Amino acid sequence: MLALDTADPASPWHAGERMLQDQAGVAGRMEELGRRVLRDHLIDQHRAFYPQLPFIVLGTVDGEGDAWATLRAASPGFLQSPDPGTLSVHLGREPGDPADPGMGDGDAIGMLGIELHTRRRNRLNGTIRRSGPAGFEVEVGQSYGNCPKYIQLRDFRFVRDPSALSAVEPTVLQTLDGAARRMIGAADTFFVATYAEFENGRRQADVSHRGGKPGFVRVDSDGVLTIPDFAGNLFFNTLGNILANGKAGLVFADFETGDLLQLSGDAEVVLASPELDAFEGAERLWRFTPRRIIRRPDALPLRWGSDTQGQSPSLRMTGSWDEAESRLSAVTA
Repeated sequence: MLALDTADPASPWHAGERMLQDQAGVAGRMEELGRRVLRDHLIDQHRAFYPQLPFIVLGTVDGEGDAWATLRAASPGFLQSPDPGTLSVHLGREPGDPADPGMGDGDAIGMLGIELHTRRRNRLNGTIRRSGPAGFEVEVGQSYGNCPKYIQLRDFRFVRDPSALSAVEPTVLQTLDGAARRMIGAADTFFVATYAEFENGRRQADVSHRGGKPGFVRVDSDGVLTIPDFAGNLFFNTLGNILANGKAGLVFADFETGDLLQLSGDAEVVLASPELDAFEGAERLWRFTPRRIIRRPDALPLRWGSDTQGQSPSLRMTGSWDEAESRLSAVTA
């Protein structure tokens, strides 16, 4: 793991992010870009964006240091920005959500606002200020926009009062069962939470979107997930955090049923591998080993319908695990 200090407050990036930017040959350019686009406040466009969302993606860290990603939904307007440095979140506690224990006063949080029906997304991280169970405020640490790459178009609808919690109890899994493997294997979208911890004790949490063709996440027989990392914004927030502490939390949503599958565990970045060379469009790989797994049926009051033309055009230049395995087989034949 990397030691992260705060010796260079002028840099917007920590050592893990800078290491990957340097490996990609873009460190100098990203240092200059980061100073311009990573803000310590919400711009007016983002302050208007968050209140129109029906759900938010959150990344937190529990008391054991495990990262969790989750989706929380409510009627649009549950997110408000009373001033550029603050985002107010009107969400009650949700005991069945493993990410909820990391939403206490003073905790670090990562947030991703994303509209699946428009491909718009904006991201922020900050610190929670909580005075009661009905919601909390986030003091903005970093705020920035993200490009629409790899987002699949989906239209949403509510199927119940969003304030009503699921009537089905969560299930704790010891390993990935058949249903969990099928859910992951069919996914074209998931969200990943990571964090960095600095020598002064400060945490910086993050949560981000990952998209690909259905099946872009491979589930091996031992339960390890292997994921291609496609060309992106070169910030390397997620993978830089993984280099820093090797922790990650993933959430997969069944957009037709509202079920969530949440996993927390260990992750590693793969910069060189025959599999990387064989997977079209992948610039690197990363692997995730789940240590804790929770399935939450009907967790979300939302349902999404896929647009028939909804696959991201950015995926046309990417391959699949079947194609990669065929190339590897041809090499070794």
